[in-house]
Amino acid sequence: MSDAPLPAQRGAHRLAAFIGLMVLVGLNLRPALSSLAPLLGRIQQEAGLTPLGVGALTTLPVLCLGLFAPLAPRLSRRLGPERALSLGLLTLAVALVIRALPHLWLLFIGTLLVGAAIGVCGSLLPGLVKRELPRGADLMTGVYTMALCLGGALGAGISVPLANLLGSWQLSLASWSMLALAACLAWRLGMPQPRPVAISAGQATVPISLLRSPLAWQVTGFMGSQSSLAYIVFGWLPVLMQRRGLSEGEAGWLLAMSVMSQLLAALAAPWLARLGRDQRLAALLLLGASAAGLLILLLGSLEARWLGAALLGIGQGGCFSLALTLIVLRSGTSQLAGQLSGMVQGIGYCMAAAGPLSVGVMLQFGASNRLISLLLMLITGVAGSCAMLAGRQRRLDIEQGQLVTRPAP
Repeated sequence: MSDAPLPAQRGAHRLAAFIGLMVLVGLNLRPALSSLAPLLGRIQQEAGLTPLGVGALTTLPVLCLGLFAPLAPRLSRRLGPERALSLGLLTLAVALVIRALPHLWLLFIGTLLVGAAIGVCGSLLPGLVKRELPRGADLMTGVYTMALCLGGALGAGISVPLANLLGSWQLSLASWSMLALAACLAWRLGMPQPRPVAISAGQATVPISLLRSPLAWQVTGFMGSQSSLAYIVFGWLPVLMQRRGLSEGEAGWLLAMSVMSQLLAALAAPWLARLGRDQRLAALLLLGASAAGLLILLLGSLEARWLGAALLGIGQGGCFSLALTLIVLRSGTSQLAGQLSGMVQGIGYCMAAAGPLSVGVMLQFGASNRLISLLLMLITGVAGSCAMLAGRQRRLDIEQGQLVTRPAP
């Protein structure tokens, strides 16, 4: 009798390998962003940056997430999605080293490349998840988001201890390149790297059609507004809490606590989205938790700061997971999921970049935490409005070469 594995076993092994690699890749897509915020005080002091300059530094990677996300479908068509993701991870590893080199302009160049690499990788993964796990893609998106949150928590929590241990903030930032390189090698060796499949003329027109779809814009608006809140927190929460009297280390751990709270929420959001007839109630509950957490942290008693961080993490982790889940749920095919992911993350992150920059401008002119809280509540309101539209049970599909919107099954 042959000892060769059965086809079903080979399929199970392939899926298990894909899920493990997906988690490893996800771990790399937030530390490059969250590790910067707790060190902004040191960077500002040593580099002589103004609050506006620091705002530009926190805005640049988010803007690049948006500008380079639409490049992902093109790279996928030219190289294949697996090879394109390998290139993105390699670029991320190199960019993290460049960002730590001892010149201010290299800090900005490296930060730009970090955003570009994460934008490409983050846009490729939803399409791959839809392709590999079509029936459970929404739940696997929760697992992927949980990996993102864990990576973000690690970056926020240990960047200051790493800087103290290694003797400089530059080495602390550069150390994350080792994790990115490990993920690149694992992905390259563990995932088949087939040549790209030719795309028909009908499929090639989909990106233009998506720009005319109200549903695609509604999902984009939700992604952009909730991401704006998330990157304000990533970029400015430690600074804002230091204004309230917390130390650099405690402010970093508070951000880490918030991001750690995202783990279970990220995993639970797709399940929550399945409980009702649509995803509107889930989105509003999660946005309410985010708003409550922000108000407690910025305006409430400092004794309640850990509760505020937990509520903020639950809300933001769930919202981001839900935004990625909506990309999958609103797409009828893996090709559409990849195209919608490029649009939603490309335009959405460009919208989100205005958030951290606005806070930097407000701090440059001496705005209070109360005024900044008002801005955050306005963004939350926009996110809620988009969620009420994007959360309806509708789906994009292709019918006779045309993009159509129909009720989701």
